[in-house]
Amino acid sequence: MAVLKTVLIVAFIIISIALTVIVLMQEGKSAGLGAISGAADTYWGKNKGRSMEGRLIMATRIMVFLFLVIAAVLNIGSF
Repeated sequence: MAVLKTVLIVAFIIISIALTVIVLMQEGKSAGLGAISGAADTYWGKNKGRSMEGRLIMATRIMVFLFLVIAAVLNIGSF
């Protein structure tokens, strides 16, 4: 049981660091003046899921899910 808790803590730390790095790599959500003139509806706006930014968003969602699940498991297991 102690080995499982140690493995979960190490995974939790690695996911925390990876999540921090992924969030810092993302661009800001402010579109600037391009959104006012309608320039936001370009090729990159339509295909955002295939771009690097789309991959970073998906990786962030997966990391947050893993972070929450491991945090809950560690919290329940520490009673």
